[in-house]
Amino acid sequence: MRHSFDHLVTASALIDALPSGIALLDDHGVIVDVNQRLADLTGYAMDELIGRDIREIVPLARVSRLVEACEEGSEPSGGRTVRRDGALTARRRSGRELSVSVATTRLVHEGTSWIVASIDDNADYVAARDIRAEPESRASEVEAMAAAAITESQLRFRLAFESNMAPMVCSGRDGLFIDVNDAFCRMTGRTRDELIGRDSRHFTYPDDIGITEDVYRRINAGEVDEARYFKRFVHTSGRIVAAEVSMCSARDQSGEAEYFISSVRDVTEEHALAAKLSFQALHDPLTGIANRTLFEDRLTQAHARAVRDGSFGAVLLIDLDDFKGVNDTYGHLIGDQLLITIAHRFQGVTRASDTLARFGGDEFLYLAEGLTTASEASRIAERLLAQLDEPFSFDTVHFEQRASIGIVVWDGTEEDTSDLIDNADAAMYEAKRLGSGHSVVFSPAMRHEAASRFSLVQDLHRAATSGELVMHFQPIVDLTTSDVVGFESLMRWHHPERGWVPPDVFIPLAEQSDLILDLGYFALHEAIAAATTWGPTGSHGRRPYVTVNLAARQFHDPQLVSRIAHELASSGLEPERLVLEVTEGVALLDIAETMAVMDQLNQLNIGVALDDFGTGYSSLSYLAALNPRIIKIDQSFVRPRHSEERSQTLLEAIVTLGNKLNMVVLAEGIETPAQLERLNSLECDLGQGFLWSPAVSNDEAMSLIQRSSSGPPDAGDAEDDKTTRPAQPARRP
Repeated sequence: MRHSFDHLVTASALIDALPSGIALLDDHGVIVDVNQRLADLTGYAMDELIGRDIREIVPLARVSRLVEACEEGSEPSGGRTVRRDGALTARRRSGRELSVSVATTRLVHEGTSWIVASIDDNADYVAARDIRAEPESRASEVEAMAAAAITESQLRFRLAFESNMAPMVCSGRDGLFIDVNDAFCRMTGRTRDELIGRDSRHFTYPDDIGITEDVYRRINAGEVDEARYFKRFVHTSGRIVAAEVSMCSARDQSGEAEYFISSVRDVTEEHALAAKLSFQALHDPLTGIANRTLFEDRLTQAHARAVRDGSFGAVLLIDLDDFKGVNDTYGHLIGDQLLITIAHRFQGVTRASDTLARFGGDEFLYLAEGLTTASEASRIAERLLAQLDEPFSFDTVHFEQRASIGIVVWDGTEEDTSDLIDNADAAMYEAKRLGSGHSVVFSPAMRHEAASRFSLVQDLHRAATSGELVMHFQPIVDLTTSDVVGFESLMRWHHPERGWVPPDVFIPLAEQSDLILDLGYFALHEAIAAATTWGPTGSHGRRPYVTVNLAARQFHDPQLVSRIAHELASSGLEPERLVLEVTEGVALLDIAETMAVMDQLNQLNIGVALDDFGTGYSSLSYLAALNPRIIKIDQSFVRPRHSEERSQTLLEAIVTLGNKLNMVVLAEGIETPAQLERLNSLECDLGQGFLWSPAVSNDEAMSLIQRSSSGPPDAGDAEDDKTTRPAQPARRP
């Protein structure tokens, strides 16, 4: 079969090699190929000549006899002969006649019959050679040249096949290898003897078996003449070789495919690079998990499946609480390590059918598929949050990390998926309002709240510079003498359209953005400035101190101590009159870093108060190490809602512990004389609450200082005070 292919190659090589105009004819006298010289002689394009009967160009009676001989299967004149007709007239395309000489012969080579016609312009022929030469001599020359060209063409083909750097394969209709070259042997790790007579299935990658066989079927069926396809081979070493195969067929005179020539290109490195680039395009470079692009594609597919099978799905948006504080405190390297570790922990509880992705920054997305009930999504959220229970440790850094999760549950009734992530985001913000470590399922009302929240954040950006933010001050009283000894500074926002915006509304918004730092230092500046205006108070004749609440991000801000020192120096306020309040959760975020900050503050003679004491999860184990100047008992112990006896026992224990550790104990939320009496009996040092006053403006605070020696009001006065003053919830920046 390989020789039949050589005939096609030979025909083309023959006519290109000869200097005369050459026409290669089939056994009916129809032109199947020509060279450029004949096209030039006749004025036709090569494509216009192919398919014509040669007798339309040159009236060759000799051709008719040769055709008859071909049909009879015999040689004219008793053998293969070459005849020359020296005075014929050819018709050019333009209609002009041309005097030509024509030599014709019938060639039978390995079972295939051809008629070769050599056509020369008589004028050129006379100039080039002696036209008196014997016609038989000229014909012999043509025959010799044709035979030499056939041999040369075969050699060129074998050289091109066997010495080609590209792997080459010749195979039969049945797919068995007829021949292969050395390059293909090297690519597969097999010898010619191991390959010839067999097909490629025995070393094709299992998943790709059938690809080549399908191409053979299509070519044999006449659907295509050539094909290009991708498949993988298994090298003898076990290495997978990715290959691009280009296959074409060689057909016989009836149009049947006789055999196939395949050129194979090793694209293993290209395929690996493409796979790498595809992975990079669809995965987060830091954590290696899916990115938003891949997540959204899988979400679309999951939605389509839910439409078909009627199942539920869910999108969970996971946002790390105060991740910026981690970056600001420990640097971005620790922040990156935290993200990688969290992604790894989340992957450990991600179901095989689900997708975990990094949404960007400190947010992750989780796609849950195939849920049978909406409640399953909440259980998935619980598993994810549980992965953060174990503290994180990186070298010498140890800290806790929490997250909030917004959940949106969906089925196939939604028209599209475009709003799902936005809805999960709205639910996530509701979860943050509940405090760290919560999850919330989306409800339609949250979209309106999200829009309102966004508008409020924009307004909050301008509030500090437009004079809408002010500091109010709630007095801190010595429970023994009733003297005002200090004030807690609390931020208030009077919106030009909304009126007073409660701190528990705008403070969480600020904590979720960089605004919290700006507001925190605004509060510090304003509180220190106000404290410089306060005169001596009470029987002690001392000026009251001021407390300023610090958010987690501000407390762990590397510039905190230097900025405080600058404010004190600029204002002239004595350092001992400034107390900074931090909650247990903030202080214990990183105990080592907290102790370092507190040590710097102590060197400046600035006090620290541990706020909301008793509500944390490890207060007692670190209380002695932190050694705050003041511990503030949370108001839930002062006026408990449930289990009165148990709360009173805890209150007594906290006061006793503070006294034993020689710390000032301050009780919050005192509203009744009975509560005051109870605290006095326990020897609690200080207190604050509506029994004395809500938070008031600085002018009113100065009036309270002047009246501080008159003693606490009775219960009726306290009630009147609460109804006449616009008290605000005591959330603080």
